Amino acid sequence: MAVHYLNIPLKNEDTEDLKLNDLVYISGPIFTCRSRLQRYIFDEGHTLPFSTKDRNCLIHVGPIVIKEQGKWELVSFMPTSSIRFEKWGAQSVADWNLKMIVGKTTMGEKTAAMMKEKKCVHVSPQCVSPNLWVDSIKIEDVYLFDELGSIEASWHMQLDKLGPFVVDIDCEGNNLYNRLDVIIGENKEKAYEMLSIPKDFQYTKLY
Repeated sequence: MAVHYLNIPLKNEDTEDLKLNDLVYISGPIFTCRSRLQRYIFDEGHTLPFSTKDRNCLIHVGPIVIKEQGKWELVSFMPTSSIRFEKWGAQSVADWNLKMIVGKTTMGEKTAAMMKEKKCVHVSPQCVSPNLWVDSIKIEDVYLFDELGSIEASWHMQLDKLGPFVVDIDCEGNNLYNRLDVIIGENKEKAYEMLSIPKDFQYTKLY
């Protein structure tokens, strides 16, 4: 496991150097995205109102933001589950020229295949720290606030060594969670055998 401090915009050589289970800290400009933004652009045919050329890191997050004395203030920031957005994952990577997606859990096979083609990676938070990260994030701007609302709008932020994040999909399409599932399955079989639990054991249903 290696530790990387990366600056956005990311280049192919940045992501090619990342291996599964490496830790990543991110600095530079990013934009936020949830389902409503992707539906607005990809399903409803609107144009993304900003360039992602120098902002090629997307974070799946709905930040809690308030306005005080005419200035946006970040209250809480915690990435949400990326697998929820698998429908638009591959298109997001391709159309927005992404090199990194940040979000909890992982993404599916179609997105992973596009990540391999475009040299993009997916990283997940190592811990749940919605308030600890606030000092590492500065709000720059917000787009589509009126159209999508505060949570679903695309916030532009400047990061200062935000992390750590764990690389769970590398730019070769390898998936850390898939590998862990195999290990967990093997350990489960060993535990069942040791405890004389039948393989077809079913957990008690409470409802």
